[in-house]
Amino acid sequence: MERVEVWVSARDPISEAGVVSALRPRPEVRVLRSDEADEARVVVVVTDSVDEDALRTIRVVHRRGLSRPVLVAGTLDGSDVVTSVEAGAVGLVRRSEATPDRLVQVITGAAVGEGSVPPDLLGRLLDQVGTLQRQVLRPRGLTFTGLATREIEVLRLIADGLDTAEIAQHLAYSERTVKNVLHDVTTRLQLRNRSHAVAYALREGLI
Repeated sequence: MERVEVWVSARDPISEAGVVSALRPRPEVRVLRSDEADEARVVVVVTDSVDEDALRTIRVVHRRGLSRPVLVAGTLDGSDVVTSVEAGAVGLVRRSEATPDRLVQVITGAAVGEGSVPPDLLGRLLDQVGTLQRQVLRPRGLTFTGLATREIEVLRLIADGLDTAEIAQHLAYSERTVKNVLHDVTTRLQLRNRSHAVAYALREGLI
């Protein structure tokens, strides 16, 4: 079994020591020293509350793109979940629920890109997501994937084997519009060609 390299970032030494001592005996993870932090696949950020300092740490970890941040907080409410996820947190755990088993479960999930939120807060997060989709994205013709509805429609028709002229006829667009849509998608997502764009859409579950 491959061990997940973990670094613990806490504001006070007692909190850090508590999380480190909970994780160090576990065979699923390897706790790193501060001088090894750059090797971490997961960074556990320990804080009393979800304040700007904690969010800043999560953003820094997220922007570097080498590690996935997991937040362990003394208190967590619905707004904390939204702001933490926006900052880049993959896993969220209340300190009172942070047993060694729970920490390892969230950390190993985060290492492979799986998110984790306290069950009682998941409903609130989904409500926020639904509101955002209905009130902000949908009126602008956008989705959470960053692709507009018509971009997804074009990619779906390409996957069905239609050429540019057939897509234009099917969607009542000009051929120039179809070509522009494809150009925008491939440029924005740094895709090589239409085949690469279709492969991306299939992989992301868009079509």
